[in-house]
Amino acid sequence: MNGWRLALAVLALLLAASNATARAYDAVVTHVIDGDSLRVRPLDGGPPQELRLHGVDAPEGCQAHGPVARAALRRRVLGETVSIEPRARDEYQRIVARVRLRGEDVGGWLVQRGHAWSQRYRSYRGPYASEEAGARAARRGLWAAAEAAAEPKQFRQAHGRCR
Repeated sequence: MNGWRLALAVLALLLAASNATARAYDAVVTHVIDGDSLRVRPLDGGPPQELRLHGVDAPEGCQAHGPVARAALRRRVLGETVSIEPRARDEYQRIVARVRLRGEDVGGWLVQRGHAWSQRYRSYRGPYASEEAGARAARRGLWAAAEAAAEPKQFRQAHGRCR
């Protein structure tokens, strides 16, 4: 019986910790780093944070359409109050989050307009697969060029990171 209580206590602590990192909050976008990364200032007075948009992969800054993607995101969110829904941390310790502007999912907005890919994982086409298909079919944004755009991961493998 004591083993069960200990296991339940550990489980309760793990759930509490995961809920603490997943707490949604509002913030002002203070800087757009690139087509899928932002710097925000939480409205509750916490320290500034660097975020990566969940579920999208925008072109690198030195890649074709990279500056256009950054400019589009900047026009959309810079100076705006957004809702942040943290999901995880990436390898650079940035918060990976779903970001909403007046209820609209910013990642979905980017993909729908052809400024980013729905982030894939193995056979999973990503959370914005239908938005990406629509942008491709309509030849919006990075899909407007006659030659298919290289996904950022492929671009980095061929050319390295932007400097």
